[in-house]
Amino acid sequence: MRNYKDFISIVFDKKQVHIPSEDKKNITESYDFLKSFAQNKIIYGVNTGFGPMAQYRIAEEDQLQLQYNLIRSHSAGSGDYFDEETVRAAILCRLNSLSLGKSGVHIEAIQLMCDLLNHQITPLIFKHGGVGASGDLVQLAHLALVLIGEGEVFYQGKRRPTADVFAQVGLKPLQIHLREGLSLMNGTSVMTGLAGVNLHYAHKLLLWAVKFSTAINELVQSYDDHFSAELNNAKQHNGQKEIANLMRTFLTDSKRTRKRADHLYTGEHQETVFKEKVQEYYSLRCVPQILGAVYDTIAHTQRIVEEELNSANDNPIIDVPSQQVYHGGNFHGDYISLEMDKLKIVITRITMLAERQLNYLLNPKINELLPPFVNAGKLGFNFGMQGVQFTATSTTAENQTLSNPMYVHSIPNNNDNQDIVSMGTNAATLTHKVINNAFEVLAIEAITIAQAIDILGCYDELSATTRAWYDLLRQQVPFLKDDKVMYPYLEKTKTMLRAAQVQS
Repeated sequence: MRNYKDFISIVFDKKQVHIPSEDKKNITESYDFLKSFAQNKIIYGVNTGFGPMAQYRIAEEDQLQLQYNLIRSHSAGSGDYFDEETVRAAILCRLNSLSLGKSGVHIEAIQLMCDLLNHQITPLIFKHGGVGASGDLVQLAHLALVLIGEGEVFYQGKRRPTADVFAQVGLKPLQIHLREGLSLMNGTSVMTGLAGVNLHYAHKLLLWAVKFSTAINELVQSYDDHFSAELNNAKQHNGQKEIANLMRTFLTDSKRTRKRADHLYTGEHQETVFKEKVQEYYSLRCVPQILGAVYDTIAHTQRIVEEELNSANDNPIIDVPSQQVYHGGNFHGDYISLEMDKLKIVITRITMLAERQLNYLLNPKINELLPPFVNAGKLGFNFGMQGVQFTATSTTAENQTLSNPMYVHSIPNNNDNQDIVSMGTNAATLTHKVINNAFEVLAIEAITIAQAIDILGCYDELSATTRAWYDLLRQQVPFLKDDKVMYPYLEKTKTMLRAAQVQS
């Protein structure tokens, strides 16, 4: 597994995992070298304590038990637990990193992680516990705890003791050989795995945001020059050009967008106050500029995540070619922490754009086209989308608060051994929450756009792109004339947006 596409196929599509023969060779050589090299040397985590206790030599007869002590003592997470796709991602990142042959672990540890993925056994890993400095110590301890046959897992929809599930499927717990306890825990795999999951949904959110933005431009019969190639190529940002091109592609067959030259460049307008709107509001007109920045940020974040998931983020690093062991801080999560802060900011920006577009559709004083709250019933008696706007506004506000950075919130701990930490796991976890919130806001926007389409009766004039997602939505949510309980429709739409195979 060397690229993001492979990551997606294993985490979400449950593709089977195996260890390539070349990796097996590297893993075995690394383990054999470290076992021999450490005989008469001081190697952190082999014959020393951990963290600030590294000054204490560990007797040879205690060295394997030391690894078990580390795993058990750090299985100290709390709060909510991660979902299956996040845990699968974390396991995949850990086994991929250890497969590089830079950690000196026995191949049995890596094979057992492959077995967890292939049997769809999900370790219980809690969200609270990681500071992202010596990697995801606490969260990865819960993974290691399962590998030694202890702790709990989710299997076939039930939370069960690991030992029972291993016995059922025929797996044997890992027997520590050298330093597997530390190597399993000492890395950025939870934050990186969750970052990869976040990216998967960020791509979906961005494409939905473009589709909804183009649909609103259709509804109000916008001029097409604000997403033209000529205008957007005048700026050098790739993301802006890509979003504008996507809008043009989506609207190729729309019968509702207008040419400015046909309406405002004819010389026929002599009035002092123009009846036709000269330019749209920013939330319609500036979509390439706003979502272009989001596009570029997601692209950069994906590159960093790919680099991290293919990195050796252990300590120490075993280098067989030079026959040396190098101590350092490859477990530090700064890269992921910073990227997750950036990602949640741009996802919040998507949410803010959707909320403003929603307000545009609901306010007749602004759109001058639709009834208040796209209310298809009796004004004053029915409420239309008035209630759900409160939810969209509230959720957007929460995202704005959650988008304050974690990267700058280092708190020293571990007897000041970890005196500056990344908080990368927290950053990725908060980003996950922001993404989930964004789907809620876009679900409300989608239902509102569909309501507006029916009120205007313009289905046949819409682009094929808009009609396609409108039809998909209408399988979940009917046209709303009378007031209905809305939360089931919101949940169905949110699930649809998250699950749909969004095609450009």
